[in-house]
Amino acid sequence: MPIFTSPLPALRRARRRRRLRESELRVAMQLQRIVVRIIWAACVVLMLVGIGTVGFYHIGGDHSDWSDALYMTLITISTVGYGEIVPLPTLADRVFAGFVAVSGLGALTFLFTSLSVFFLEKDLDHSLRRRRMEKRIQKLRQHFIICGFGRVGRSVGGELQNTGRHFVAIDTEEARFEDNLDKFPGLLYLQGDASDDDLLEAADIFDARGLFAVTGDDSRNLMIIITARQLNPNLRIVARAQESRNVEKMRKVGADAVISPDFTGGIRLASAMVRPHVVSFLDEMVRSDKNVRLEEVHVPVGFPATRVGDLRLRSPDYILLALREEDGSWVFNPRVDEVVSPGATIIALANPSGRAQLKAHLIERIG
Repeated sequence: MPIFTSPLPALRRARRRRRLRESELRVAMQLQRIVVRIIWAACVVLMLVGIGTVGFYHIGGDHSDWSDALYMTLITISTVGYGEIVPLPTLADRVFAGFVAVSGLGALTFLFTSLSVFFLEKDLDHSLRRRRMEKRIQKLRQHFIICGFGRVGRSVGGELQNTGRHFVAIDTEEARFEDNLDKFPGLLYLQGDASDDDLLEAADIFDARGLFAVTGDDSRNLMIIITARQLNPNLRIVARAQESRNVEKMRKVGADAVISPDFTGGIRLASAMVRPHVVSFLDEMVRSDKNVRLEEVHVPVGFPATRVGDLRLRSPDYILLALREEDGSWVFNPRVDEVVSPGATIIALANPSGRAQLKAHLIERIG
């Protein structure tokens, strides 16, 4: 039976690409207009310098040379008024000097104004930086989106970065990104409201693997969840709830998992009291330079059912801990005769290299 695939994501991506092309065209045209203005202003200034130098050279006659004429032109155009290096005895000579002064001042003002617009225009600079950022984001696949880059969002980003996973951060305050570029080199981010459809599309939500709604505002997290679920129904969403009473609401509108810092903190405190060595082990695992984590690797479709012993899953970079069957049942410390089937999930203690090795090993079995 053929599987129906909704054309809406493809249509949204096409519309977004069209908007990006139109935005890029507008920015390019604006830049082109500014550059043309700068070139024309510079040409007018150079022409006035040339006219003024020739004119003052002829006015001065035997009393001045070319250097005097050029200097007279420059101080006239800039209106610094250091005195008449070249004598101006007649009315016509003074009218000529006035023409050079007024025209040169106008041309210089126009030139420096255009240069200021080119180098200091914040909106233009922001548009260019955002366009470059969006181009880099469009190259990502199976990445994560972090909505809210405060303390919690940065902790999430740090964990993703340490385990070799790509992510895009979204926050309303651009200063949060700029203040943490040293901690997150090559950070991909977008400034704005993460509940906005266009912004989530710019973060390439259609190709994303998961989204974190971790702003400090539960109502905003609710809107982010609703918007993200409408755009990508298959996206995994993990949310943060400040108030415990909002946990169930977030689940109802589409969150796959909701974490309450107060509840989790209480469990953590109790664990530190009754099982201190376990907590110490987990803390050390997170802080270790080897970036060892409890990882999950999905067994791909098409994988032939194979005994664990035949898979030869041995490596110094990972340790097999458990299997989660497709029906939801768990097999801890699987025996060598346990069968690994497609759709199952392997739970392993691994570093990023070990996770990649395990995935590659499973894919090789398909071929």
